[in-house]
Amino acid sequence: MIRHIEFANLCNFRDMGGYPTADGRAIRWQRLYRADSLGWLDRDDLAAFRALRVRTVIDLRHPFEIERMGRVPESEGQRYHNLPIEGRRWDVNAYDEALGVARYLADRYLEVTEDGVDNLRAALETIADAGNAPVVIHCAAGKDRTGVLAALVLSLAGVSEDDIVADYALTGLATERFIADWRRRHPDAALWPGFGLAPAEAMRFFLTDLTARHGSPERYVSQVVGLSPAATEELRRHLLTEPRPQG
Repeated sequence: MIRHIEFANLCNFRDMGGYPTADGRAIRWQRLYRADSLGWLDRDDLAAFRALRVRTVIDLRHPFEIERMGRVPESEGQRYHNLPIEGRRWDVNAYDEALGVARYLADRYLEVTEDGVDNLRAALETIADAGNAPVVIHCAAGKDRTGVLAALVLSLAGVSEDDIVADYALTGLATERFIADWRRRHPDAALWPGFGLAPAEAMRFFLTDLTARHGSPERYVSQVVGLSPAATEELRRHLLTEPRPQG
């Protein structure tokens, strides 16, 4: 199954539909997308983007990133929410090769769940509102901040941990091109060993740690983020297909 949608200037734009849930339903196609920076949309890409009829964009980057790299073109008319969820900036100098890339990434993702509570709640409330769909969530590479939010949404919907991990790891199909594009745009930038990587173990570690702290991702969302039961139910109602008939 190919989830990536092809763009000339984007590497990691994909549909989050089709994942089955524990109650026999599935995420609807063409309701929720994840992506790398929509600031790169241009020319022919705009026609492909318009064909998706996106209503709402949730941009998880810092304002300084948007100033430097741009946002989804205002001409496209989407409802636009800048909701940065990363508090502490990454110190890649603290990366320990003995612990590995996956462990380093998982620790950063856990920091997002500590620092980004208010904007995570705003993002989830936006996704939960059926009138905002289709929604695109994105950051710079579409894997770290986007990966955390995507994991929370899929968890709330009832998607299995294995499928959440697999969805995260699909970024690997875009990594080579993403790194090449980044080097072309930033020829003097030094890249740390994990740049652009999305090892499945990183998401597995993160979900394990989040569960150890809070009981489950769902309990984290309800008890720490504070998403209301009504919003959670609305999210499930419009993102999921109808239950299969019994018998």
